[in-house]
Amino acid sequence: MARKKEMTLVAAKKPQLKKRAKRDWSKAKAAKFLGVVAETCNVSEACRRSRVPMTVAYRRRKMDAAFRAGWAEAIAIGYQRLEAVLLDRAFNGTEKVITRKDGSEERVREYPNHIALKLLQMHRATAMEADSELAPEDVDEIRERLVRKLQRLKKRNEEEKQREAERAGLRGDALRDGDARGCDGGAAAKDI
Repeated sequence: MARKKEMTLVAAKKPQLKKRAKRDWSKAKAAKFLGVVAETCNVSEACRRSRVPMTVAYRRRKMDAAFRAGWAEAIAIGYQRLEAVLLDRAFNGTEKVITRKDGSEERVREYPNHIALKLLQMHRATAMEADSELAPEDVDEIRERLVRKLQRLKKRNEEEKQREAERAGLRGDALRDGDARGCDGGAAAKDI
């Protein structure tokens, strides 16, 4: 029995199906590429390890929505991993060996404050939002104020409509029974 050749969708002016070549992207190649991107946040390294030219990877990202979404997800995963490593360094520090002139060594923990400050700065809004949980009674008060405001807006809107109707009646723009303009929804021109 002859094996069927796999077909692949090619993005061109008009999308086309063509026989898959050995050098084409396979699911395994795409998974390897995206795995390396997630691991390293480095597209060059992902291209090297999966043996794909960088131009081909960027072209595929441009033309393949699923691959583009996978790429974005891989970058997000890589940044989450990087952030976790930086948080660990900020909390636990890194060991540094100091060699003295007499040849003795001393081990100290070094805490990179600049990394901790940058992470705090990046997440300040999230932390403040989590810290400012509203009490149930505050939520009820806010809800009541919103309802009152919406009622005032509704009343103002109704009054405005009423004034418009009155102005239209004074100008004679209001439709009257038997008015010819009313037959076609007011689309006829005013030729009086």
